[in-house]
Amino acid sequence: MDIYQVAIRPLLFNLAKTDPEWLHQQTIRSFSWLSPTRNRPLSSWVKNRLGQSLCLHNTSLEQTLFGLTFPNPVGLAAGFDKDGVAAGIWSSLGFGFAELGTVTYLPQPGNPPPRLFRLPLDKAALNRMGFNNSGAAAMAARLAQQQQEFTQSIPIGINLGKSKITPLDAAAQDYLNSFLLLQDLGDYFVVNVSSPNTPGLRSLQDAAMLGDILDLLQQANNLQKPMFVKIAPDLEWVAIADIITLAKTYKLAGIIATNTTIRRDGLKTQIIEQTGKSPQEEAGGISGAPCRDRSTEIIRFIWQQTQGQMPIIGVGGIFTPEDAWEKITAGASLIQVYTGWIYEGPMMVRRILTGLLAKLEENGLTSISQAVGLQGKGNG
Repeated sequence: MDIYQVAIRPLLFNLAKTDPEWLHQQTIRSFSWLSPTRNRPLSSWVKNRLGQSLCLHNTSLEQTLFGLTFPNPVGLAAGFDKDGVAAGIWSSLGFGFAELGTVTYLPQPGNPPPRLFRLPLDKAALNRMGFNNSGAAAMAARLAQQQQEFTQSIPIGINLGKSKITPLDAAAQDYLNSFLLLQDLGDYFVVNVSSPNTPGLRSLQDAAMLGDILDLLQQANNLQKPMFVKIAPDLEWVAIADIITLAKTYKLAGIIATNTTIRRDGLKTQIIEQTGKSPQEEAGGISGAPCRDRSTEIIRFIWQQTQGQMPIIGVGGIFTPEDAWEKITAGASLIQVYTGWIYEGPMMVRRILTGLLAKLEENGLTSISQAVGLQGKGNG
């Protein structure tokens, strides 16, 4: 029995009517405490116990991609640990990698609350957080301290955004400033130009503007850290094709597909309780199940356009092993979860990994890498 789904989630979502952002802050605070340090032996004991319950190790799930070894393909998406305060705990919760941020060069409070809403009827969330974070310098100091305390067992990515007050024509330098502070501390980096919650940000997906950002970053990328771009699910095919071309030109490691959607069609939720308004009246991006099919379509398109030669990290609406398998067989080498993890609870990662092993066996495969793009090969 999964106690989170049976007891804890109903209590938090329904009876307690807990504010989603407050609950998120408390969760991150708890995870931060559990991150191992020399002077907290109890946290190390709890971390080990979590690992025994929530982790699943199997060589069939391992992959080496863009120079990094991933113990399994399920990662934590950006947005959950914005400041990297819990970087040391994600491996004990079963994840094969974790992406910190979004972090901006300048500290910023984000948009005024309330700014995070659950849509349980749609297995979704609506957020307009606005890149609230302590800034790149604070994250760099924290990660440098953590590196002295312990060695990471999973790859850690860092998702970079534009500071809200930075003009769009100065965006490239803003991204570069963050990267220069953090480049020693992340295993891979993501250029986030697809959040709908920073004014004008999505216009940076335009080929010319994105090219300027990537050019500046790659010139400064002395350590040759793998670089990704994260795109919106609302782009037209021609715009996605342009980004694929840019990714090749600037030798990016791959593409993350996709961020939240600004579309509202097909939602079952009529009224958001905290505001008394419909989702259509509320600004922000939708994550979770409503993004599932579109993000998978985009993954399939990128895989086909690149003949499977460009790694894709698939994110959007993953709740079950079937959802994960669909993304992987469409062309995603790795997947990320966020909203699904909130709804399904901490046992979710292990359930997905167990299901993926079963899918490999059903299909006569011995490695998860053999499943990547299987749909495009006429199977799956």
